[in-house]
Amino acid sequence: MKNGLDDLACSLKRSLPKSFYRPYVRHQYKRYFGVYPDLDDPKKYSEKIQWVKLYGNTPLKTKLADKLAVRDWIRERIGEEYLVPIVGGPWKSAKEIGFDSLPERYVLKTNHGSGSVIVVDGRKPLDRKEAVKKLDRWLHTNYAFYSFELQYRDIEPFAYAEEYLEDEVLAELPDYKFFCFDGHVYCCYLIFGRRSHDEKSRRGFLDRDFKVLPFQRKGYHPLGEDVERPENYDEMVKLAEKLSEGFSHVRVDLYSVKGKIYFGEMTFTGSSGFWRLEPEDYDRVLGDQWDLHTEQRMPL
Repeated sequence: MKNGLDDLACSLKRSLPKSFYRPYVRHQYKRYFGVYPDLDDPKKYSEKIQWVKLYGNTPLKTKLADKLAVRDWIRERIGEEYLVPIVGGPWKSAKEIGFDSLPERYVLKTNHGSGSVIVVDGRKPLDRKEAVKKLDRWLHTNYAFYSFELQYRDIEPFAYAEEYLEDEVLAELPDYKFFCFDGHVYCCYLIFGRRSHDEKSRRGFLDRDFKVLPFQRKGYHPLGEDVERPENYDEMVKLAEKLSEGFSHVRVDLYSVKGKIYFGEMTFTGSSGFWRLEPEDYDRVLGDQWDLHTEQRMPL
C-alpha cells in the first residue's frame, strides 16, 4: 500500500509547476530534520544536497546517473575492465525478460533510479510473476519526483540483468562509497551485509587512509575496528578520484571481488540528503569539504 501511495504522490508532483519545487524541498527537509534548510547560503552537507537537487542538475549528471549510459563514460575514463558484465537486456518492459536464458545467479536492475534491484543468488527460486510486477512498477516511475532529484528526470527507463558479484571469502559484497570533493577522496562509506539484512548491515566512514572516522550514520551498526583493508584500496581511491574530476562533489561507488575492482555508480544526491549523522556536527564537517562555488548553477 505504501508503494502505491508513494507512486501516486510522485505522479502528482510531476504535474506541478517548477515554482513548487523549492517550497516542497524546504518542507520535506524540515519534516526530516526539524528545521528549514538554508538554501541561499547552505553550510551543512545535507543542505548542500538540497541546493544541488534544485540548481545543480546538468545533462552530464543525467547521463552519469543513468546506469546504462554511464557505461560508455566509464569505458572512456578508466576502461571496459571495470564494468560489471551485463547478462541480459536491456528491456523496455519486464514482460520481455526471458528468464530461462539468464544464468543461475544474476542481479535485475533498472537504469533510472535508486534502490530498484532484485538479487537472484540461487539460494531460493525467483518468484518471476512478482519480479515482473515489481520491475514494471519501477519502469513506470520517474524517480526525480519523489524528492526532486532532477538528474533522474529525463532518463529513459530500461530493465537489465548484471552478473552476480560476491566476495567468496566474506560471502557478501562490500560496498565502497567514496565521497569525492573537487576530484579528491575525503572519506569512504563502507557497507557490509547490505544484500541480505539491510537493517542489520554494518556501516561506517573511513578516511582516505582507511582509518575509522569518529562519526556514524544513525540507525545502523558500526563497522568496528577490525575491518580489513583490501589490498587494492589505494587503486580504488585513485579510480574514484579520476572519475570525480570536474565535479564539486560526487559519490563514486566501487566493488572489490577477488582483487578485481568493479564500478558501481555515480551518485550526486545520495539518499536525497536525508540521513542523520552521529554526532550531528559532522553534517557541517562534511559540508565544509564541499565548495559550491565551483558548481555550475542551472535553471530548474
